[in-house]
Amino acid sequence: MLQADGRFAPSPAAEQYLPLLDAISDRELEQFYRDMVVIRAIDTQATNLQRQGQLALWPPSRGQEAAQVGSARAARPQDTLFPSYREHAVARVRGVDPVGIISLMRGVTHGGWDPTDPKNGNTRLYTLVLGSQVLHATGYAMGLTFDGKTGSGDPERDAAVLVYYGDGASSQGDVHEAMVFAASYQAPTVFFLQNNQWAISVPVATQTRVPFAQRSAGYGIESIRVDGNDVLASYAVSRVALDDARAGKGPRAIEADTYRVGAHTTSDDPTKYRGSDEEQGWALRDPITRMRAFLTGKGAAGTFFDDVDAEAADAAEDLRVRTLALESPGPGKIFDHVYSEPHPLIDEQRAWRAQYESSFEAPTQNGGAHA
Repeated sequence: MLQADGRFAPSPAAEQYLPLLDAISDRELEQFYRDMVVIRAIDTQATNLQRQGQLALWPPSRGQEAAQVGSARAARPQDTLFPSYREHAVARVRGVDPVGIISLMRGVTHGGWDPTDPKNGNTRLYTLVLGSQVLHATGYAMGLTFDGKTGSGDPERDAAVLVYYGDGASSQGDVHEAMVFAASYQAPTVFFLQNNQWAISVPVATQTRVPFAQRSAGYGIESIRVDGNDVLASYAVSRVALDDARAGKGPRAIEADTYRVGAHTTSDDPTKYRGSDEEQGWALRDPITRMRAFLTGKGAAGTFFDDVDAEAADAAEDLRVRTLALESPGPGKIFDHVYSEPHPLIDEQRAWRAQYESSFEAPTQNGGAHA
């Protein structure tokens, strides 16, 4: 839809999606931009917090904001989203408090947020085991079909599943197994692959000899490639794919061509495996710069951009303040939520631990301790 310089110049393949964009208001377009700018500020702050010893790890999402915001905004409230571990924009768009992500990366929680809480927008937890969320998503989508919660023709009730994974995870067996089941059962799963060009240090050229979209097409899943740095294109193809899935037309797959500007995680050094020329080339396709140029051409006021920048700065500072206020959990936290219902084995282990701790005597007055 958008050229790198922000000009609205749809390609021939994009023309069929233009009616969807006609229905988007200027306020919604501005929201796309706001989402991307704010999450980038949050992402930058989180990276800084990790470098300052406040987080164990952080996976930067810089450069991938358009793919995430466009697809997340295309989903309906009743849809369920399964992220991987870099979908910070997706989580925030759906209502997840970014501190929930921070808590996970800081190590003070096992999950980060309650996926069953309505305020979190049917967003499942981050998944650090590559590709496993794709199986979870397909199983959930099959359950929607079995329970009659999709394919009825009622757009306000029918639900679909949107699952995110990367080019590296696409080589996991779990992903291919999920596609087999989704195609066989015509599950309402939308597979959203963010091709950010690098699976840690492995380039796309090593991962696959054909576009990733051809892999899913090989399972009989209708697939499409899209410019993942164009938020309008990401929104349009995601909206159509989700509508088709809800309508009972089976699974869909999207390959969003984007770029991971930063490191794979804060434990990675991308200078060891890629050059600055590549990074500079992709910088010219920055999704935020592109959308800002587009909105400027539409007449967006300078005060709008100032307000967004101020909101982003406030969100980043709020994240820092609340991160530093997080308290370490008690040692008993490890027993919480292992099972959804009370379990005798967990009760036994909790009691054993309490007994073990109580077996230690208090220190003596001279600072020593009795065995």
